[in-house]
Amino acid sequence: MPITPMFPLESALLPGDELPLRIFEPRYGELVRDCMAAAEQVFGVVLISAGREVGGGDARCSVGALARIDRCQPQGVGRYMLSCSVTDRIRIVQWHNDDPYPRAEIERWPDEPGPVVTEASIVAVEDRIIAVFERIASAQGARLRDRDSILARTVKPDVGQRLYALAALLPIGQADKYSVLAAPNAAARLDALEEAVESLTAMVEFQLSED
Repeated sequence: MPITPMFPLESALLPGDELPLRIFEPRYGELVRDCMAAAEQVFGVVLISAGREVGGGDARCSVGALARIDRCQPQGVGRYMLSCSVTDRIRIVQWHNDDPYPRAEIERWPDEPGPVVTEASIVAVEDRIIAVFERIASAQGARLRDRDSILARTVKPDVGQRLYALAALLPIGQADKYSVLAAPNAAARLDALEEAVESLTAMVEFQLSED
């Protein structure tokens, strides 16, 4: 299995996300140089589950994603501005030591077989997402964009990718986002997304009740 440069982060990223990064730490400058010299120009991103990456001693989640460097702008010696696209989901097979930077053996993890996710069930969760956005807009005295505009970026031919895109619309916590990422198949991802929408709706109602 390939040994891949890894970038632990304090946020969970989903396939389809965009990732801007400002690189200034020397070891990650070396990671960027190695990635740019490689054929694929990718590195792995994983959520830090406990601790902090700076200084080491962090605990890292076992599911992440690959980030492809689309644009690299040098900002001085060892410093870079990156624009990256988050692509395939991965599982960590084994971590290697962090010298010169975090590295791990990984495997790509496509969705596993599971129950069929119907169009009706996706539309139902879309309805709930639009409803919570409407609730927020109403409380702010704002006008919500039309449904098609809001959901335009979620139109995907693959159900699993469509659910990732719906999750990316939501201002949800990292634990909820990671649950969406780590769901083994599309049906489980729909369940995780529904739970995230329910938590978000409850939080919005609580906050509005306090105003």
